[in-house]
Amino acid sequence: MTDAHEEEVLARIAKGLVYTESEAAFQNPRRRTDEIFAYNHTPPGEEAERRRLLVAILGSVGERTVLLPPFHAGFGSNVHIGDDFFGNVNLTFVDDVDIRIGDGVMIAPSVTLTTTGHPVHPDRRVDFGRFSEPIVIEDKVWIGSNVVVLPGVRIGYGSVIGAGSVVSRSIPPMTVALGTPCRVIRPITDEDLTTRTAAGPEGLAF
Repeated sequence: MTDAHEEEVLARIAKGLVYTESEAAFQNPRRRTDEIFAYNHTPPGEEAERRRLLVAILGSVGERTVLLPPFHAGFGSNVHIGDDFFGNVNLTFVDDVDIRIGDGVMIAPSVTLTTTGHPVHPDRRVDFGRFSEPIVIEDKVWIGSNVVVLPGVRIGYGSVIGAGSVVSRSIPPMTVALGTPCRVIRPITDEDLTTRTAAGPEGLAF
């Protein structure tokens, strides 16, 4: 594949247009599959080795980062994580394009962040035809267990995503949102400084 063709494929990917597995195969050397396997099998006490592997896997990573194994990533190198991050077990990054996570973010068990989807018509899924759009999670977001965040979503500063939600649209800052599809149920206010749960006007808590 020529450099010009690779640039054309990358331009289509950047625009969120459909591309195929064969067309994107030139990116495979950026996959960190072996390093992810090693990270997931590193004993808990070997903190320095885990840190070394995490730096090798991710596109960028801040300080005081906790990512509990196992985690999974298509590339790993397209994931960028800020300071004071906590990711619980079974976090999955489908990172065909960038996933950018800010500072102070907490992610509960079994969350999937997927930048990639597939066309509805089967003829467009030949050779694993797909499209990809980046995900942005801003500072101090908390994402509950079993949440799925879909391509192109931005979750705003300080927001809380309720367990089991499917986030198909961007969420504004300082809001509580939940459901399938995920929707905002209320703002986060100073009253939340004195409460324990995220109970909203509908009596929901998580």
